[in-house]
Amino acid sequence: MTHLHGERLTAWITAAEQAVLPGVSRFATGLNADLAAVTAGLSLPFSSGPVEGNVNRIKMIKRQMYGRAGFDLLRKRVLLS
Repeated sequence: MTHLHGERLTAWITAAEQAVLPGVSRFATGLNADLAAVTAGLSLPFSSGPVEGNVNRIKMIKRQMYGRAGFDLLRKRVLLS
């Protein structure tokens, strides 16, 4: 996955679907449902990691403040941290 070889995905899916392990074969079958998106995710250098990190940070702050303050204090903590 770290070397962006998305073109190898179809061969892996074929091998995984023929495997005896039910969890792996079900996972491989699910990948076929949106093969173009999965292949692009394994081939392109783009990543949503920084966005996901910020969303996770904001949710953590929100959980810490649950029931303690309103939106104004949450906004200040997010913008000032």
